[in-house]
This record gives sequence, structure tokens and C-alpha cells, in this order.
Amino acid sequence: MYEPIRTKSVHSTMAGTSDFPHRSREEELDIQLAGHLAALLAVTDELRALSPSTDLDTAAERLVAQVARLRGGRTPLRAAPAAAGDPGALHRRAHALAGRALVVAASRADTAAAILSAERMDAHAAALSADPKELSTA
Repeated sequence: MYEPIRTKSVHSTMAGTSDFPHRSREEELDIQLAGHLAALLAVTDELRALSPSTDLDTAAERLVAQVARLRGGRTPLRAAPAAAGDPGALHRRAHALAGRALVVAASRADTAAAILSAERMDAHAAALSADPKELSTA
């Protein structure tokens, strides 16, 4: 009545029988954290193009160092940022990205990345609270 299965399942769950590489939880978290920090770096570069400051320059350098550390020494690619944009929207986006990075850094117990993410969240929150009209559009 039923025909036997003749081919090997692609969903094999037995240890050592899969043909594709697996990453550990820590490796997955490293990849995720590096992605969040690289996205935060891109927004930081956009903010630097709109209003250059030493704080943003220092933050960008620290973000580059953390992304490179998480990616095994490979520095992140950086595009030339557009000089047009809404600073309030960029600060809100950067705050959200820093929050995501903080959650991942905390879950993998990465103190350096967690501190950097928390500092960036504070800096972007302060930038938003400095101009109350920017908060009303959120």
C-alpha cells in the first residue's frame, strides 16, 4: 500500500549526517551583533556628513573597531553618506539600532560592545531631547 522512501531525507536530524556547516550560537550572535553595529556605523556616518563633530568621529572609530573585532579583523565597508536627510529621523534610527546591538551584546556577554551601544543610545537620546520639535514627529 505504501512505497518505501528510497532517497535520503534532506531534513536529517542525526548527528554527523548533514552535509552543510552549522554555526554555534555564539557565532550567530557575533554575526548579528556585527550587523547591528555596522548599520549603526552607517547611520553615524550619515549624521557626520550632516553635522560633523568630534563625538561622532570618535563613535565611528569605536564602531569600526568593534565590527572588525567581531568579524575577525575585517573592517566594515563604508559608503559615502548622503549629505541630505532629517537629523531627527537619523538619531531615532541610530537609537533603535544601538538598542538592538545592546540586547545582542548583553545576550552574548560582550561588555565592550554593550558599553559602546549604551553610550550611543544615550548620545542619540540626548540629541533628540535637545530639540523638542524632533520628538513630536516620532
